[in-house]
This record gives sequence, structure tokens and C-alpha cells, in this order.
Amino acid sequence: MPRDLLSSPPAAVMASPCTVPADALRRAALLRHRGFTLIEIMVVVVIIGLLAAFIVPQVMGRVDEARITKVKGDIQMLETALSMYRLDTARFPTTQQGLMALVKKPDDPTVRNWKSGGYLSRVSKDPWGNEYRYAYPGQRGREYDLYSVGPDGQEGTDESDKDNVGNWNLDE
Repeated sequence: MPRDLLSSPPAAVMASPCTVPADALRRAALLRHRGFTLIEIMVVVVIIGLLAAFIVPQVMGRVDEARITKVKGDIQMLETALSMYRLDTARFPTTQQGLMALVKKPDDPTVRNWKSGGYLSRVSKDPWGNEYRYAYPGQRGREYDLYSVGPDGQEGTDESDKDNVGNWNLDE
């Protein structure tokens, strides 16, 4: 068989009515993939809006729950450090010495056996950026009061104390 017959297709195949020019195929592909219609985009936006309306409130509620859980954990950790302080010194820090007595030895000469290096490396703030409050002796049925004033950062009235989290209400 001659070599040129094997290397090129027969003339009948090249002139077949099923053969479509390459530029026509490219044009058809471009027309099929032009983009989304305005209605399609609006439907997607409405679906996203509905999802956000249901999901965002649930997620935002979880943030507050997480902050309260962190406060409870912090208070338990501070209670442990206060217990260790009491075991070593035979008393709790005074209200004036506060929680810093767990980090730095108080200047009070009656504080003996204070652990070198302290009981904590630092006293962190609550998740709302407020200092944890400490009072000795306690006013709420405990030896001491240890609490966060909560998201409003206020204390002193029944209304502002509703969101306080303290060692007296950790189980609530």
C-alpha cells in the first residue's frame, strides 16, 4: 500500500457533513458559558440571606455561651491558686492584696511561706476585658468572693448583677 494513503484520511471523510469547523465550536462554547442571568444571581442572594437569617443568631448566641464557659474555667483556676496560697500561708489574701498576691509576694510581713515564683504567672482579664474581682471575706456565703462583672462591666444593683459570674453561681 502506498505510504501517502496511510498518512492522510480519505477525501470523503474530510468532506463529511458531520465535520464542524473549529471556530464554530469555540463560538458555541462561548455562548453556552456566557454567565449567570440576573434572576439566577437574585435567587442565590435570597438563599444566602435566608441561611444567614437562621444561622447568624445561633452562632452569636454561642459566642456568649463560650465567654461564660471561659469565665467559669478561669474562676475555677483562680480558686485552685487561692487554695494553694492558703495551704502555704495559712490564710487567703486580703481584699487589698487581691489576686496579685498570687503573682507577686505581698509586702505584708505576716505573709510567710509564700511560694517562690508565685501561684500564677499572671492574672488575666475576663473575656469582656474586665479585671476579675476578689473580696475577702466573702459576702455571698463563701470564704471569699471571686467573680466577673460580665459583659456590662458594672456591679452594685440587682439589674447590673444579673450577668455576674462568680464562685457562688458556677453551677447555674
